[in-house]
Order: sequence, then structure tokens, then C-alpha cells
Amino acid sequence: MKVLEIKDEARKLNVKPLRSNLSKYYILSQSEVCKGKNIFLLSLIFSSPGNGTRRDLIRKTWGNMTSVQGHSILTLFALGMPLLVTTQQEIDKESHNNNDIIEGIFLDTSENQTLKIIAMTQWAVTFCPNALFILKVEEEIFVDLPTLVDYLLNLKERLEEIYVGRVIHQDTPNRDPRNQEFVPLNEYPGKYYPNYCSGEAFIMSQDVTWMMYVVFKEVPIMVPADVFVGICAKFIGLIPIHSSRFSGKKHISYNRCCYKFIFTSSETTDAEMSLAWKEINDGKERTLFETYYGLISCKLLTYLDSFKHSIWAP
Repeated sequence: MKVLEIKDEARKLNVKPLRSNLSKYYILSQSEVCKGKNIFLLSLIFSSPGNGTRRDLIRKTWGNMTSVQGHSILTLFALGMPLLVTTQQEIDKESHNNNDIIEGIFLDTSENQTLKIIAMTQWAVTFCPNALFILKVEEEIFVDLPTLVDYLLNLKERLEEIYVGRVIHQDTPNRDPRNQEFVPLNEYPGKYYPNYCSGEAFIMSQDVTWMMYVVFKEVPIMVPADVFVGICAKFIGLIPIHSSRFSGKKHISYNRCCYKFIFTSSETTDAEMSLAWKEINDGKERTLFETYYGLISCKLLTYLDSFKHSIWAP
């Protein structure tokens, strides 16, 4: 009954007060960027205020795509406030030149990443309600949009209740008071977190963002941001969908076949991002054999990387 009530509240959600109170929540909002457009995929890239160079690289590579197979793509950068006034001035100039930055009224720190999730979900609900899917992705990630869109098109029979990424199972809260990610028992008493999608990259359908927005106030925010989303998902009776083609926190060394198979790759260097973009943008269709070869390549590279790290671990 509670889930049905949440769904009903999400359907009736009135966003007019949010629209009229814009300056209370955002310094930069791009409030008209979705107006009159049918957006298939809205990509919200969570970026640090001072990383303008990385944002420029994304604009020149995968973030430059506005359409895949005739389906509209919109890519925006999600920021909180910087500590320095000079950095804010640079962001203002960057926003004026590119019109693709959303900046919430909160300091962009590691402690405030849950607030960032809330602010950007609120923005998607309020200013881009016609987007079918919303991709939340960190700025160090490379995204193969053609491969990802192809996957989403195969979900078109099921446009609702989508929350998909690399699912983390039986993660435990950090109970060490000296640790930055400490979660006290009164905030989350459970032994394990509910299953959740790794925060490096995940996708939600529009209806899920609306339901998430409704339940945000019900969920404790003193947990990691991706866990917070997972707890909200459980609250609305949503089971996260796992796809190993999201790399999660694992960095996979650049390999053409592998990168043409996976949706995202973590901790991508500038050189890897430029090379991957050049090769996925070559216009060549991938054969079934190349798809399976890509799968094998990725599994092998992941194994070799983990083996290498275990050898050099102290």
C-alpha cells in the first residue's frame, strides 16, 4: 500500500513551486534546455567545480553526441559550489560559453554528494520531465553512448521502473567513527545495505526519478550517495537491474574490442577517452562475433588487472 501511495503521489507531483523558487536551489539552472524537446537520454555528468579541462574533453568526445539512431541525447554537467570565488567566476564564464552546467546551492564536497543527487534529481523532475531515461555518471567515466542507447532501445517494451547499473550486493556500513564514511547505527541499523547500483554510472527511467524525489525526505542521508539511492529504491519496491557492461569502480585498460562492448569504463585517462571516442565514432557496425569477442576481452582484461593489483598490493 505504501508503494502504491508513493506512485500516486509521484504522478500528482506539482513542480510549479520549484520552478518559481529557482534561485533557492540553483545558481545555474539551464531551466529552458529541455523545453519542447523529446529527450531519449538525459546524461547528468557529476563534475567537480575545478575540473573545467575534463569537462572540455568530454564536450569534444562522447558528450558531443546529440543523437543516436535518431534518438535525442542531452548531456549536462552537475556541480555544487566551489570553495573559491575565482573558480566560481571561471564556471560562470564556462556556463555562458556552453550553456550546459547545472550548479546547486551547496558546497561540492565529498560529504555533500547525497545532496548533489537530491538536487540533480529534483532538476530532472522539474525541468526535463519528458526525458525517457536519466544517466547519472561521474566525470572520470567514458561512456559508449551508441552501445548504451542500443541496450536501452531493447528495453522499450519496459519503459518504467528501470534502475540499472553494476549492482553491489551485501555491502556493509562503515562503523569506524574515525573513517570519513562512518555511518552510525541510529542512521542505518541494518547489517547490510540493500542492493544498489554503483555510483560511477547508473540509469533510471523518468518515473523512477519522480518516485525517488517523493521518498527522499523519508531516507537518512548520512550514507554514501549511491547507497542512498539504493535505499530509496528499496523504499519504493524497486529491484536494481544488474549489467556487467557497467564497469563500476573497476578501470579496464584500453582495448578496442572491450570498449566497444562495455557501456562505461572507470578512471579513464584523457588519452584513453580520446582514443575510445575516435574508435567508437568510426561509423563501423559491430558484428555478432565482435560483440562476443568484446565480452571475452573485457573479462580477460578485468581478471589480469585484478591479478596485477593483488601481486603489487602491500
